Amino acid sequence: MSDMPPKLAEIVDEFAAAPRDVVLEMLLEFSDAVPPLPASLAGHDGMEQVPECQTQFFLTAEVQPDDTVVTYFDCPPEAPTTRAFAGILSEGLAGATTKEILAVPDDLYAKMGLSQAITPLRIRGGTAILARLKRQIRDQLG
Repeated sequence: MSDMPPKLAEIVDEFAAAPRDVVLEMLLEFSDAVPPLPASLAGHDGMEQVPECQTQFFLTAEVQPDDTVVTYFDCPPEAPTTRAFAGILSEGLAGATTKEILAVPDDLYAKMGLSQAITPLRIRGGTAILARLKRQIRDQLG
């Protein structure tokens, strides 16, 4: 996992090492870490919906001139697990380059040990979020 953004690798390691009963508390903390959308994305203008998520989830990734990526996520507070995925990615990918994000393993949530703590449907939604982010980045890179 050495190619993974350092902040994300640290989060993954923390989850993987945490006792199962603490994992849900950790997820809830990340659900509060999703920054609000800028006014330019109000109404999800230019954002992609992730239909694999059980709840309405929107995202966009913007590759910057310095090859870093800015991510934006929107998900209702009533969906704390899905918001937690957004919080983990938001915090873990902050300042990351396109290469680092594209190197994030597709089975990220399994590596975190989440398959023992949350339902397979939620894991599938989280995996779809990561896949769509990577696709948006690849599309922008051409």
